Amino acid sequence: MTIIAAAGTIIASAALFIVLSGFAGLKDFSLEFSSFVDPDLKVVPLEGKSFVFSEDQAQNILNFKGIDGFSKTIEERVIIEFDDKHQIVTLKGVDENYNKITAIDTMIYYGNWLEPGTNQIVSGGGISNKLSYGVLDLTRHQKIYVPKPGKGQITSVKGAFNSVKTYNIGIFDINEELNNEIIFSDIETARYLLNYNTDQISSIELKLNPDADQELIRTQVESLLNNDVFVKDRTQLNDALYKMLNTENIAVYLIFTLVIIIALFNVVGAIIMMILDKKSSINTLYNLGATTKDIRRVFFLQGSLMTILAGTIGLILGFIIVFLQDRFDLVMLTPSLAYPVEIKIINFILVILTILILGVLASKLASQRISKQLVQG
Repeated sequence: MTIIAAAGTIIASAALFIVLSGFAGLKDFSLEFSSFVDPDLKVVPLEGKSFVFSEDQAQNILNFKGIDGFSKTIEERVIIEFDDKHQIVTLKGVDENYNKITAIDTMIYYGNWLEPGTNQIVSGGGISNKLSYGVLDLTRHQKIYVPKPGKGQITSVKGAFNSVKTYNIGIFDINEELNNEIIFSDIETARYLLNYNTDQISSIELKLNPDADQELIRTQVESLLNNDVFVKDRTQLNDALYKMLNTENIAVYLIFTLVIIIALFNVVGAIIMMILDKKSSINTLYNLGATTKDIRRVFFLQGSLMTILAGTIGLILGFIIVFLQDRFDLVMLTPSLAYPVEIKIINFILVILTILILGVLASKLASQRISKQLVQG
């Protein structure tokens, strides 16, 4: 009975560590793709969709220690049309520095990146599939519409929308959401569609040195732009994704903690069976002068030691399995992609604390079965 109880605890603790490590790997794998298009810091307006960014401010921002470069962007929801098919997407107009700030050009699997000063666009794979267009088809173009600002009654489509003819020259693949949502264009194309002034932009995307002080740069940039902007880091840019992944991580931890609790019922049963089996020995100890509290402590320590030892063995076993998966790709998601795992210190601490707390509680519960009537025989 004791061996069965210990084996259940070993398996449960190993499973908890493996699942936490696997989920940590999936989390890093999911966030890895967003890093291709997310800058280190992004400057956005506190109010409205745009703000003014002068040439003097642009020069000053480059003088801040830790900033490697920046890119100006203009973003807006637009309608893209091709062969009488329409889709609402996000147009992101970028300048010539954008592919130096992010690694977007490495995500293009068909075609090329934008040439500055042209009406070219680069589309997500989902958009190109839905509208059925490819790249470099100069005989047919994609038309982009943006509603004109203003009031009054609409008398014609031409009067209600700004439009421009564009030509798709590249298709990127980042993740499903971005593939179905974003098209890139030159910043001048976006500026024309939105009637923006030459110093009016939607955001500034910053690239930092590895040893840069993010908080200092955040303060300097906000001060330079009169505190009319908010500077976001990568976590804040993907706050919804981070919240979802963290919620799922907590849910997985709670589910497998429940598995450990179920396994520890075996420990409680094993201790109770041991108490019943050693009833005569308990009575002997009592007659030799041991108190009920002393005898309870013996079984409490025995149960605690068993769960902690079994949990440690399970943790080591789980670590070995995760290590082998990380090094030798034992389990594959696809023929070319191994299931991602990540070994983190926090997962060791979580498993140890969970086993320690629950094991002590289970041992305490079982040892309380020893009563004065029992020890007296």
